[in-house]
Amino acid sequence: MAFRIVQLVLSCVVLGVGVALLLAPALGSDGYSTLINGLSLTTGLPFAVINVVVGLVLVLLAWAKGRRPALGTVVQPLLTGYTVTVLLTVLDQPTTLLGRAAMVLVAFVVVSVGVAGYLGSNTGVGPSEAVSLAWDPPIPFRWSYSIFQAACAGIGWSFGAAVGAGTLLVIVAMGPVVDLLGRKIHVFSIRPLPAS
Repeated sequence: MAFRIVQLVLSCVVLGVGVALLLAPALGSDGYSTLINGLSLTTGLPFAVINVVVGLVLVLLAWAKGRRPALGTVVQPLLTGYTVTVLLTVLDQPTTLLGRAAMVLVAFVVVSVGVAGYLGSNTGVGPSEAVSLAWDPPIPFRWSYSIFQAACAGIGWSFGAAVGAGTLLVIVAMGPVVDLLGRKIHVFSIRPLPAS
Protein backbone atom coordinates (compact mmCIF):
# COMPACT_ATOMS: atom_id res chain seq x y z
CA MET A 1 0.00 0.00 0.00
CA ALA A 2 2.87 2.41 0.77
CA PHE A 3 4.24 1.91 -2.77
CA ARG A 4 0.80 2.61 -4.23
CA ILE A 5 0.48 5.86 -2.26
CA VAL A 6 3.95 6.98 -3.37
CA GLN A 7 2.98 6.15 -6.95
CA LEU A 8 -0.24 8.14 -6.55
CA VAL A 9 1.56 11.22 -5.21
CA LEU A 10 4.38 11.15 -7.78
CA SER A 11 1.96 10.54 -10.65
CA CYS A 12 -0.28 13.43 -9.58
CA VAL A 13 2.74 15.75 -9.56
CA VAL A 14 3.72 14.48 -13.03
CA LEU A 15 0.13 15.03 -14.18
CA GLY A 16 0.21 18.58 -12.82
CA VAL A 17 3.44 19.29 -14.66
CA GLY A 18 1.88 17.97 -17.87
CA VAL A 19 -1.30 20.02 -17.48
CA ALA A 20 0.75 23.18 -16.84
CA LEU A 21 2.80 22.45 -19.95
CA LEU A 22 -0.43 21.95 -21.88
CA LEU A 23 -1.92 25.23 -20.67
CA ALA A 24 1.18 27.43 -21.10
CA PRO A 25 1.30 27.44 -24.96
CA ALA A 26 -2.39 28.51 -25.15
CA LEU A 27 -3.19 26.04 -27.93
CA GLY A 28 -6.14 24.43 -26.17
CA SER A 29 -6.36 22.41 -22.99
CA ASP A 30 -8.02 19.10 -22.15
CA GLY A 31 -11.79 18.87 -22.54
CA TYR A 32 -12.49 18.78 -18.81
CA SER A 33 -10.57 22.03 -18.19
CA THR A 34 -12.35 23.56 -21.19
CA LEU A 35 -15.70 22.70 -19.61
CA ILE A 36 -14.71 24.22 -16.27
CA ASN A 37 -13.37 27.36 -17.97
CA GLY A 38 -16.54 27.76 -20.06
CA LEU A 39 -18.80 27.41 -17.04
CA SER A 40 -16.63 29.87 -15.14
CA LEU A 41 -16.87 32.41 -17.97
CA THR A 42 -20.64 32.00 -18.18
CA THR A 43 -21.46 32.09 -14.47
CA GLY A 44 -18.77 34.51 -13.35
CA LEU A 45 -17.79 32.11 -10.57
CA PRO A 46 -14.09 31.36 -9.98
CA PHE A 47 -12.54 28.44 -11.87
CA ALA A 48 -11.70 26.70 -8.57
CA VAL A 49 -15.32 26.84 -7.34
CA ILE A 50 -16.69 25.44 -10.61
CA ASN A 51 -14.00 22.75 -10.57
CA VAL A 52 -15.05 21.56 -7.10
CA VAL A 53 -18.78 21.57 -7.91
CA VAL A 54 -18.45 19.80 -11.27
CA GLY A 55 -15.90 17.37 -9.83
CA LEU A 56 -18.25 16.46 -7.00
CA VAL A 57 -21.14 15.90 -9.41
CA LEU A 58 -19.01 13.64 -11.63
CA VAL A 59 -17.68 11.63 -8.69
CA LEU A 60 -21.24 11.09 -7.43
CA LEU A 61 -22.37 10.01 -10.92
CA ALA A 62 -19.48 7.54 -11.12
CA TRP A 63 -20.26 6.28 -7.62
CA ALA A 64 -23.87 5.66 -8.68
CA LYS A 65 -22.44 3.46 -11.45
CA GLY A 66 -20.28 1.52 -8.96
CA ARG A 67 -16.96 3.40 -9.14
CA ARG A 68 -16.64 4.39 -5.48
CA PRO A 69 -14.43 7.26 -4.36
CA ALA A 70 -11.18 6.52 -2.51
CA LEU A 71 -7.94 8.24 -1.52
CA GLY A 72 -6.97 9.10 -5.10
CA THR A 73 -10.34 10.78 -5.65
CA VAL A 74 -9.29 13.48 -3.17
CA VAL A 75 -5.51 13.52 -3.70
CA GLN A 76 -5.58 13.75 -7.51
CA PRO A 77 -7.49 17.03 -7.92
CA LEU A 78 -5.82 18.72 -4.94
CA LEU A 79 -2.21 17.78 -5.70
CA THR A 80 -2.54 18.15 -9.46
CA GLY A 81 -4.30 21.50 -9.08
CA TYR A 82 -1.65 22.79 -6.68
CA THR A 83 1.16 21.71 -9.01
CA VAL A 84 -0.51 23.41 -11.99
CA THR A 85 -1.06 26.62 -10.02
CA VAL A 86 2.59 26.81 -8.93
CA LEU A 87 4.04 26.00 -12.35
CA LEU A 88 1.85 28.44 -14.28
CA THR A 89 3.43 31.27 -12.29
CA VAL A 90 6.90 30.37 -13.58
CA LEU A 91 6.30 28.87 -17.05
CA ASP A 92 6.69 31.17 -20.02
CA GLN A 93 4.83 30.70 -23.29
CA PRO A 94 7.23 29.88 -26.15
CA THR A 95 7.64 32.78 -28.55
CA THR A 96 7.17 30.80 -31.78
CA LEU A 97 4.29 28.65 -32.98
CA LEU A 98 6.72 25.76 -33.47
CA GLY A 99 7.89 26.10 -29.88
CA ARG A 100 4.29 26.20 -28.62
CA ALA A 101 3.40 23.10 -30.69
CA ALA A 102 6.46 21.26 -29.33
CA MET A 103 5.41 22.14 -25.78
CA VAL A 104 1.94 20.70 -26.45
CA LEU A 105 3.47 17.43 -27.68
CA VAL A 106 5.73 17.17 -24.63
CA ALA A 107 2.75 18.02 -22.42
CA PHE A 108 0.69 15.26 -24.02
CA VAL A 109 3.34 12.64 -23.20
CA VAL A 110 3.75 13.90 -19.62
CA VAL A 111 -0.03 14.05 -19.00
CA SER A 112 -0.45 10.52 -20.42
CA VAL A 113 2.21 9.13 -18.06
CA GLY A 114 0.70 11.05 -15.13
CA VAL A 115 -2.83 9.78 -15.78
CA ALA A 116 -1.66 6.20 -16.36
CA GLY A 117 0.51 6.35 -13.24
CA TYR A 118 -2.14 7.58 -10.88
CA LEU A 119 -4.78 5.23 -12.33
CA GLY A 120 -2.30 2.37 -11.99
CA SER A 121 -1.85 3.15 -8.29
CA ASN A 122 -5.40 1.79 -7.91
CA THR A 123 -6.08 4.12 -4.99
CA GLY A 124 -9.16 5.82 -6.46
CA VAL A 125 -9.62 8.18 -9.38
CA GLY A 126 -10.44 11.83 -10.00
CA PRO A 127 -13.66 13.09 -11.61
CA SER A 128 -13.01 12.75 -15.36
CA GLU A 129 -11.39 9.32 -15.12
CA ALA A 130 -14.05 8.12 -12.64
CA VAL A 131 -16.85 8.88 -15.07
CA SER A 132 -14.97 7.30 -17.97
CA LEU A 133 -14.14 4.14 -16.00
CA ALA A 134 -17.71 3.90 -14.72
CA TRP A 135 -18.82 3.21 -18.31
CA ASP A 136 -16.17 0.51 -18.86
CA PRO A 137 -17.83 -1.88 -19.61
CA PRO A 138 -19.69 -1.56 -21.94
CA ILE A 139 -17.54 1.21 -23.46
CA PRO A 140 -13.78 0.56 -23.12
CA PHE A 141 -11.90 3.30 -21.23
CA ARG A 142 -9.85 4.26 -24.28
CA TRP A 143 -13.07 5.35 -26.00
CA SER A 144 -15.18 6.42 -23.01
CA TYR A 145 -12.39 8.83 -22.00
CA SER A 146 -12.29 10.29 -25.52
CA ILE A 147 -16.09 10.64 -25.58
CA PHE A 148 -16.05 12.32 -22.18
CA GLN A 149 -13.28 14.76 -23.17
CA ALA A 150 -15.04 15.59 -26.44
CA ALA A 151 -18.37 16.23 -24.69
CA CYS A 152 -16.69 18.46 -22.10
CA ALA A 153 -14.79 20.40 -24.79
CA GLY A 154 -17.98 20.91 -26.81
CA ILE A 155 -19.94 22.19 -23.83
CA GLY A 156 -17.07 24.40 -22.68
CA TRP A 157 -16.61 25.82 -26.17
CA SER A 158 -20.35 26.57 -26.42
CA PHE A 159 -19.96 28.63 -23.23
CA GLY A 160 -17.07 30.65 -24.65
CA ALA A 161 -13.95 28.68 -23.68
CA ALA A 162 -11.16 28.36 -26.23
CA VAL A 163 -10.28 25.08 -27.90
CA GLY A 164 -7.30 24.25 -30.08
CA ALA A 165 -4.83 21.66 -31.26
CA GLY A 166 -4.07 20.58 -27.69
CA THR A 167 -7.76 19.93 -27.06
CA LEU A 168 -8.06 17.84 -30.22
CA LEU A 169 -4.94 15.84 -29.35
CA VAL A 170 -6.31 14.98 -25.89
CA ILE A 171 -9.72 14.02 -27.30
CA VAL A 172 -8.35 11.77 -30.05
CA ALA A 173 -5.32 10.18 -28.42
CA MET A 174 -5.25 10.45 -24.62
CA GLY A 175 -7.65 7.59 -23.88
CA PRO A 176 -5.97 5.13 -26.27
CA VAL A 177 -2.45 6.07 -25.06
CA VAL A 178 -3.34 5.75 -21.35
CA ASP A 179 -5.06 2.44 -22.09
CA LEU A 180 -2.00 1.20 -24.00
CA LEU A 181 0.32 2.17 -21.13
CA GLY A 182 -1.95 0.31 -18.73
CA ARG A 183 -1.87 -2.84 -20.83
CA LYS A 184 1.86 -2.82 -21.58
CA ILE A 185 3.39 -1.61 -18.28
CA HIS A 186 2.36 -3.51 -15.16
CA VAL A 187 2.70 -0.57 -12.77
CA PHE A 188 0.16 1.36 -14.90
CA SER A 189 -2.46 -1.41 -15.07
CA ILE A 190 -5.89 -0.52 -13.76
CA ARG A 191 -7.61 -3.05 -11.53
CA PRO A 192 -11.31 -2.52 -10.85
CA LEU A 193 -12.25 -1.35 -7.36
CA PRO A 194 -14.98 -3.26 -5.58
CA ALA A 195 -18.40 -1.74 -6.10
CA SER A 196 -19.93 0.03 -3.11
